[in-house]
Amino acid sequence: MRRKSRVGLLASTLALVASTCVMGMPAIAGASGQTPLNLDNEQGELWPCAFTPFNGFDAMFSVGTIYETLDFVNALQNSKVTPWLATAYAWSNNNKTLTFTIRSGVKWTDGTPFSAADVAYTFNLLKKYPALDLNAVWSVLSSVKQSGSNKVVFDFSKSAVPYFYYVADQVPIVPEHIWSKIKNPVTDPIAKPVGTGGYELASCTPQNIKWTANPNYWQKGLPVVKTLNMPAFLSNNTANEYLAQGSSAYGAQFIPNIKSYFVAKKAGNGYWFPPVANVSLFPNLKSGPTADVAVREAISYGLNRAAISKIGEYGYEPPASQTGVVAPTFKAWSSSSATALAGKGYDPAKAISVLKADGYKMGSDGFFSKNGKELSLTVITNGGYSDWVADMQVVSQQLAKVGIKVTVDGAAASNFTTDVLNGQFQLAYDVETGGPSPFYEMRQWLYSKNSAAIGSPAPSNWERFSSPAVDALLNQYGSTTSSATQHSIIDKLQTIMVQQLPVIPVLEEVDWFQYNSDEYSGFPSATNPYAQPGLYNVPDWGVVVLHLKPKK
Repeated sequence: MRRKSRVGLLASTLALVASTCVMGMPAIAGASGQTPLNLDNEQGELWPCAFTPFNGFDAMFSVGTIYETLDFVNALQNSKVTPWLATAYAWSNNNKTLTFTIRSGVKWTDGTPFSAADVAYTFNLLKKYPALDLNAVWSVLSSVKQSGSNKVVFDFSKSAVPYFYYVADQVPIVPEHIWSKIKNPVTDPIAKPVGTGGYELASCTPQNIKWTANPNYWQKGLPVVKTLNMPAFLSNNTANEYLAQGSSAYGAQFIPNIKSYFVAKKAGNGYWFPPVANVSLFPNLKSGPTADVAVREAISYGLNRAAISKIGEYGYEPPASQTGVVAPTFKAWSSSSATALAGKGYDPAKAISVLKADGYKMGSDGFFSKNGKELSLTVITNGGYSDWVADMQVVSQQLAKVGIKVTVDGAAASNFTTDVLNGQFQLAYDVETGGPSPFYEMRQWLYSKNSAAIGSPAPSNWERFSSPAVDALLNQYGSTTSSATQHSIIDKLQTIMVQQLPVIPVLEEVDWFQYNSDEYSGFPSATNPYAQPGLYNVPDWGVVVLHLKPKK
């Protein structure tokens, strides 16, 4: 599982479904007789068969493939914009008005014409139901209106150029003639999605999702691959075996010893792991020991991130910086002053001294306590991810050496998701989605409007950080087009990350991506990074499958 901004809660009954995964799934010929492309996307749970594009977990099953966005913004190519459901856009009114020209000749998969009215309807739906507004675009929007037959005008309360990514690339457009009849779009499941994309849902069971090509897709001649299958896996191990035995040509998960286990097994097997965000410890900022900045500081100094990378991730995911900036992808944004303030990172002696200065006393058992309470924490993570569990076992051992007792709870994926979203944890090991600059991940971490009260699901900012000064910085970034000002703001946010440690980055999250180039051409690569390759990135993986062509 990886990079997804998860906001929906899975039905608890999924935990009771049979735990077997689909292995050795036979190829099922599509209408054309073409062998399907089996996708290996391990998420640690069975599929809910819910296809609302406004639920962060369900979105990966429909956004980019079934539902489409106005444009495609590529985070790996300096925010390169490719027109999609919109053919053009223009800023005006001192960058407070954004006008899209909507593509003509597009139809929904039920045959109804797509129009500018659908675009205006979608955004106003997010305004009416804030729970659907995963990136809080209405925190800066003031109105969205159709203008004429083919234009939609977005008015912002302030200059908002950086919000283009959220508006153009991260909001899937839905059909008004269907969604206007849904009683409660926040809670009602979408079992039969109707979109404009290259694929239609053919069938779904907890064990497998099947898509077939949209025969009337507006991009003529696409998709070339006619049938997609995505079997469900409950652990890395079973998913990796599925790849290793050659059942899939497109995978997206951690594989230990990947060169011997996967690359050497079959001609054409390869991988590419571009770093894009951070896998982090999210501390509960509202209650318990982690509400104390000294405890968070000691945790950060007690982490030997290089060892966690080597032991838990076989070195595939580099050590992260407490500044929160991913390098080399965003190296140009790194603050030298914040980096200097963070020091050498791993410093056990500093971790111990910070706790002692905060009033903690070391007991005869080697663990700190304060006011009669032992410094004992539980960290939750997804039990289906063998690498994340291994990471946290290393973390537990490391923090024990600085007097912090940590118990690892590798929960079932559905329970883990619920607890993270609701803020019901002491420490949680998880990842946000990020975006085409450090601003987007930091906004997910730190923007108060992205969070929620403990017990209610939050789309991001799971640790429940709130600071009017930080909100002001994030809003200022969103209202300027000055590169110097933007860099200055990110520098200040890096300093806050180092001083207040609202989130503790551990490793740089990579896009897990395995492929077989002898079976399909067109995969993205380091020399042609036209989209993020992970099968959980939206709308990116929908763009990837449109590029693929079978070789056999």
